[in-house]
Amino acid sequence: MKNYIFGYARVSTEQQNLDRQIDALRKYGCDMIYNEKMTGTKRERPELAKMLDRMTEGDTVVIESLSRLGRSTKDLIELTELFQSKGVHLISLKESIDTSTSTGKLLFTLMSAIAQFERDVIADRTREGLRSARARGRMGGRPKINSDAVRKAVKLYNTQQYSIKEIEELTGVKKSTLYRHLSES
Repeated sequence: MKNYIFGYARVSTEQQNLDRQIDALRKYGCDMIYNEKMTGTKRERPELAKMLDRMTEGDTVVIESLSRLGRSTKDLIELTELFQSKGVHLISLKESIDTSTSTGKLLFTLMSAIAQFERDVIADRTREGLRSARARGRMGGRPKINSDAVRKAVKLYNTQQYSIKEIEELTGVKKSTLYRHLSES
């Protein structure tokens, strides 16, 4: 089975020109080039999605620059991790990165480690913030349910004389809470 070299080019606006990127990808020898004119901040990038669906183990994705592929560092690393899990190599022409080489693999590993570190730091900060809030008497999460109100809501529901909306208004118990308690009884 033939391994393909896919190119991906992107510019942020309709007014910008893809020619420079496409020329570089053609010069590299890409079999197929996917390109789109849309901001990288958009989560949905249809051409990128098509390329991701088409990739198989042993294929290579070539980009002119890392900034053309990822919306953020996190997004870029998630995409490179996806490539790695599928056995697809990534080549960035501007940064001279090639994950099929030992140096490229090292760089990818360092990027992944930094991203994991960033996720861990965020999780640590979140835990510290929650501890700090608890120390000040603030508790996170959903407010406690008034069990008397829930019992009243269930009784009203069982009479079959009130709509769910009326029960919510009379008791202050949300319909999801009511349905959850009905299914538990």
